Amino acid sequence: MTENEWDAVVVGGGAAGLSAAQMLGRARRRTLVIDAGAPRNRFAAHMHGVLGHDGLDPAELYARGRAEARAYGVEIVTGEVVAARDLGDRVEVTRRGGAVDIARALVLTSGLVDELPDIPGLAQRWGRDVLHCPYCHGFEVAGSRIGVLVTSPMGLHQAGLVRQWSEEVTAFTALAGAVPDEVTEALRARGVRIVASPVVRLEVAQDRLAGILTADGVRHDVDALFTAPTPRLELAYAASLALARADGPGSPLVVDATGATSHPRVWAAGNLVAPFGNVPVSMGSGSMAGAGANAGLVAQAAAQAVSARRRERNARWEERYAELDRVWSGRVNATTRDVVRGLPPGSALEIGCGEGADALWLAEQGWAVTAVDVSPTAIERAGAAARARGLGIDFRVADAAGAPPGAEPGALPDGPFDLVVSSFLHSWEVEFPRAGILRAGMSRVAPGGAFVSVSHAASPPWATEAHGDRPPLRTPREELPLLGVDEEGLRDREDGWTVELAEVRGRDVVDPDGAPAVIEDGVLVLRRHP
Repeated sequence: MTENEWDAVVVGGGAAGLSAAQMLGRARRRTLVIDAGAPRNRFAAHMHGVLGHDGLDPAELYARGRAEARAYGVEIVTGEVVAARDLGDRVEVTRRGGAVDIARALVLTSGLVDELPDIPGLAQRWGRDVLHCPYCHGFEVAGSRIGVLVTSPMGLHQAGLVRQWSEEVTAFTALAGAVPDEVTEALRARGVRIVASPVVRLEVAQDRLAGILTADGVRHDVDALFTAPTPRLELAYAASLALARADGPGSPLVVDATGATSHPRVWAAGNLVAPFGNVPVSMGSGSMAGAGANAGLVAQAAAQAVSARRRERNARWEERYAELDRVWSGRVNATTRDVVRGLPPGSALEIGCGEGADALWLAEQGWAVTAVDVSPTAIERAGAAARARGLGIDFRVADAAGAPPGAEPGALPDGPFDLVVSSFLHSWEVEFPRAGILRAGMSRVAPGGAFVSVSHAASPPWATEAHGDRPPLRTPREELPLLGVDEEGLRDREDGWTVELAEVRGRDVVDPDGAPAVIEDGVLVLRRHP
């Protein structure tokens, strides 16, 4: 068994697959195309209605496409995919013969099969003078004697459509069952002959379609025959991915505008999503799927980078607590105390509790407290302090910014809580997601409950270093829009918030040299509408 790692694997090297691969190659993605060498239109010698390539042999289009994709570093191999398996952060693709490829994104474009009526001679003429699409081939047989083998109500529509290209059209309707009277009337009004007797075989003379023989023994002279095959998706190889399917002919895969399927690492294009799409449609959807897969990979990289930054930040906070016996004074923050003191006790969540001083004070005031912090050492100290004072507080290691997937600490508890409070929730990175964390806290507030944030509104007066490489310090009113709160007309908003307090307060402190000083605290109190 051989195993290879790729940014993207594209299954199928037809119009959709090569278009997807070209986009991925241009995005500098390490891309593999696995092609079984059996495109849907391989039976046709010419394509029509393909802008810039009208009349081109499909094989020539694919040869050009392979050359263009390879010029962008795409690797193309002949093979058949027999299995695709979800590995969580990647997808495993197995080829017949045992080769295994691992991809961070998978683009499916191959697997549709056309099922033709079982009529002697039909399959042998498929793509030559037995045709499927009037727009693709009607011009080339215009003015000749055209038959339409109707297999469904859609085929009746095709019979009326073909009349645009010829005055001699015969519709063979036995496989479609009873034809509605209004359809019969419309077809006959335009001179379309209707034959209800079943077709038994096609007759060929000098390697050309010459006639259609029906069960009543009548031979019908035709030069070309249109029929709509029944599309069927052969996707057993992707069964374990449980991709959502749509209703309708072929049960195509459900995708969005970018080709994204119901699986977060799988995209699809071409006739897997539009069974009756022609070459331009397949090329367009393939191009979108390739771009969509690249966008998905970009999003994955961003999520991984954010997770790495969060792990780094959490590790630095843990290191800070672990290297000292105590980081904070152990006393409740005076501003937090003054703001919360007048609220009736209930359930409370504290975000960024540190060593637990505020949580301990809340519990002593009668609050049922849950408190979280990213540092296990800080939480351990807070829990020890609570036990020493006989207080039952639920201290948890959690990251309010959202934990990296599969990693500790976990996320915020769901709540709801009568009070969510955060005191001096700051960190050193410019991109520290303070507003996002506060919004997460607000979402845990019960109807009628309060959200309290106490923050540093400005640098301390003794600070001398530039603040440009640190996150901005904002006043509460500057933070309101970042929290999704519009103070104007807020009271009239359903399920909204009332701003009870948004101000900057001075707090008396002692500077590092022992001199008295005043620092500015931002105080924000929001009340959720009942």
